[in-house]
Amino acid sequence: MTVASPVRYPDTSSRSTMTRRAWWLVGFNILLPGSAQLLAGDRRLGRFGVVATFVLWALAILGLVLFLVWPPAVYAVVTNVIGLTAIQVALVFYIVLWIVLTVDTLRLARLIRVAPAARWLVAGLAVIVLVGVGGTANYGVVVTGATRDAIATIFASGQAAEAVDGRYNVLLLGGDAGPDRLGLRPDSISVVSIEAATGKATMVGIPRNLERAPFSEGSPLYGPFPDGYDCGDECLISYLYTYGEEHPDLYPDAEAEGSNPGIEAMRDAVEGTLGITLQYYVLIDMQGFSDLIDALGGIEITVAEELPIGINGGPVVGTIEAGTQRMDGTTALWYARTRYNMTDYQRMERQREVQEAVIAQFEPANVLTKFQAVAQAGAQVVRSDVPQAALGYFVDLANKTRKLPIDKFELIPANGVVVERPDFDAIHEMIDVAFTPTPEAE
Repeated sequence: MTVASPVRYPDTSSRSTMTRRAWWLVGFNILLPGSAQLLAGDRRLGRFGVVATFVLWALAILGLVLFLVWPPAVYAVVTNVIGLTAIQVALVFYIVLWIVLTVDTLRLARLIRVAPAARWLVAGLAVIVLVGVGGTANYGVVVTGATRDAIATIFASGQAAEAVDGRYNVLLLGGDAGPDRLGLRPDSISVVSIEAATGKATMVGIPRNLERAPFSEGSPLYGPFPDGYDCGDECLISYLYTYGEEHPDLYPDAEAEGSNPGIEAMRDAVEGTLGITLQYYVLIDMQGFSDLIDALGGIEITVAEELPIGINGGPVVGTIEAGTQRMDGTTALWYARTRYNMTDYQRMERQREVQEAVIAQFEPANVLTKFQAVAQAGAQVVRSDVPQAALGYFVDLANKTRKLPIDKFELIPANGVVVERPDFDAIHEMIDVAFTPTPEAE
């Protein structure tokens, strides 16, 4: 006789013995899946279950240690399509394994021989734990799949770009393809510049009505506009998106590189305006932006004064009350877009407020609880050429950015910028000052 013999070969005529045995088997299955089979069932299945459980524990411990000592390694896995697929397959495997082991454990427990008062408690405990663990793992499968699909939809393939002068500069375009206009036109134009060493971010706002944007000699737009964007009338920088779309031959490789001619025209114009290199862009479709805000649960904004909703020359269709408000997507979009009896510069300020409020809502707990809706909305409204291979690095960099205040600089008359005839040399000097490295980055 061995120690395990009473469990493997119990006295089936004794209800008290069978009840204790059932509790032990269910308990072992919860603590170490596969151990119940080693003690009382198919030892081959038991060994497989125990080994698989130890492998899972080892991977979990390894992941935790890596996250504590080298977070970018973990971010690289969870932002990689192949890594996410592997995680999803592993989760499905363990869900199936837990179901098989739990059902087999209940079979081994021989519930018909257990005391009637304990029979349903034993079975109930096994099922509750199975549903809890399996449900959590199943949610992990859903989240992992949504993350993978969103990454594949939003982000490009290819290699990561290097920092320029210690910074990553990202063009952020809020594209508005509303029913009142032909095609898409970027109403919100910003550059987010991030120090590679510290994560310190500076956001530069560019008025959509800035004129005569210059181009470097290497730009395809330098040929038609060697002295800057001069179309003969109002030559607003935002019109260059449409110009690029109407002249795709200027940027024949744009689509293959995860962009389009309109975006590339805007990139060249903003680079010339600020005198910097833009490694990446992010285009947000403002018409779908409200879905993303709704998926995040709304955003909180303090409205300085009552704001009429409408377009200049049209009727007032509503108002946004003054004070701190929780805005849904539709209200937030109106807050960012409305220009009734106000300047573009006031609207620019509100757009930055909305952008910052959305960033504030991207807290891990909030995103995790609403992840599938957020991922689906994001895939619909966001396009970027940030490569998937660089996502792990940028997630780590973004964590640093969130801990620091974001500096803001607007190219507006209040800062000495005349949008009709800008002094671009002066703007370049302003940007050099705004992008002065922090002491920690030097």
